[in-house]
Amino acid sequence: MAAEPRFRKDADAAAPDATADTAAEAGADRKHPVDETLPPLKMFTSGLQHVAAMYAGVVAPPLIVGPAVGLTAKETAFLMGASLFTAGIATLLQTIGFWKVGARLPFVNGVSFAGVAPMIAIGKDRGHDGIAVIFGAIIVASLLGFLVAPYFGKLVRFFPPVVTGTVITLIGVSLLPVAFNWSQGGNATADDYGSITNITMAAVTLVIVLAMRKLLRGFLQQIAILLGLVIGTLIAIPAGITDFGAISDADVVGFPTPFAFGAPQFEIAAIISMCIVMLVCMTESTADMLALGKIVGRPADEKIIEGGLRADTLGSAISPLFNGFMCSAFAQNVGLVAMTKIRSRFVVAVGGAILIVLGLVPVAASVIALVPLPVLGGAGIVLFGTVAASGIQTLATAALEKGENALIVAAAVGIGLIPIAAPQFYHAFPEDLLVVLDSGISTGCVVAIVLNLAFNHFGRKPEAQDEEQVNGEHVVPAAAGAGVH
Repeated sequence: MAAEPRFRKDADAAAPDATADTAAEAGADRKHPVDETLPPLKMFTSGLQHVAAMYAGVVAPPLIVGPAVGLTAKETAFLMGASLFTAGIATLLQTIGFWKVGARLPFVNGVSFAGVAPMIAIGKDRGHDGIAVIFGAIIVASLLGFLVAPYFGKLVRFFPPVVTGTVITLIGVSLLPVAFNWSQGGNATADDYGSITNITMAAVTLVIVLAMRKLLRGFLQQIAILLGLVIGTLIAIPAGITDFGAISDADVVGFPTPFAFGAPQFEIAAIISMCIVMLVCMTESTADMLALGKIVGRPADEKIIEGGLRADTLGSAISPLFNGFMCSAFAQNVGLVAMTKIRSRFVVAVGGAILIVLGLVPVAASVIALVPLPVLGGAGIVLFGTVAASGIQTLATAALEKGENALIVAAAVGIGLIPIAAPQFYHAFPEDLLVVLDSGISTGCVVAIVLNLAFNHFGRKPEAQDEEQVNGEHVVPAAAGAGVH
């Protein structure tokens, strides 16, 4: 018993700054910003901002695929509502999760663009049968993806800053043409595509968003994108580019009836094609999780990536049940997190719930559809540019002056930009290969990984003191990466 007072005295002597200790303990007990909940109004408006940023990306694939396979306008609209509904389910799997499913990051999931071309090839002019074959292939590819997710997650060790920075930069740069297309009107065959009115509206929205980020403070500054979309839409009404037809034609309530286009059909060629798409989606999702982990201050380790890929693949397997397509990460929402600094995964979960409601209430979904594409394009330039900027920040920690790291970035970025700079570059290649080659993110990611292995892992070992730097990161990466958040 006599030892107890002496221990307390020694402890007091060893830790004279009791205030500092108390502060440290309080910091240790505090929730990580990713796990914090916000006031209800802020949760809702911030979640709605995520929905507004991704809406066009969710409805665009079914809008393209539906007519291509021979569906009517009403059936295509049904596919769009189903895609919103299943995107909400997949987003909840990612943000809330269960068991070992979900990255539990502010990670938004929706219909992947990577599958558009293969799905059109599978179902072209086959109507309901084509959709049934597409759904069957997605189910099989997604279940296989779920099984390989734990092994795919182990690849995280091959994503040092020289690789992740390159891929994140490519994600942002690859998305910018989407914003440019929206800014021109979205439909290259339309008479007003690229008109002065469309481009002016995009420019006005861009200026509004930038001005609000500069002039506003606090919460209003954080929802500058949402405010910019609202104000831009109001300005677009007298300009004559806001279409109210979506509201007048929409049903008040509509549930995506399971297997509305018939039972799924299974064809080997279609399954192989969608398996390739699934690998592309998993690669892009891994890169997005690594980017988001840096932005929110919770680096995506092997466990997080494994859970995120399980959510991706499970969400994709469930989607065809409700007439939805393959789901994967939405990089534009990664840019939104970086821009707003709102890191709570529960905000994005609210966005997922809103997506489900929009899928069940078509008339509500049509309200968001009021936002003209030029307005969305102006905001998209900021969003997608922010993703690219995050990649450049990551590359700043990659010790490009060491070894051949600069060469790795140069080759990966150069090859990754081919589909953007020269869209017909691979036109003579087999169609199945185009699924990978036409994705600059996937090709750039593969090139960066292979070159990193070739220069930094195989062959002659670097000297001990330089090994960490040559592998693509500074000796003290924690200090270097602190500015990314």
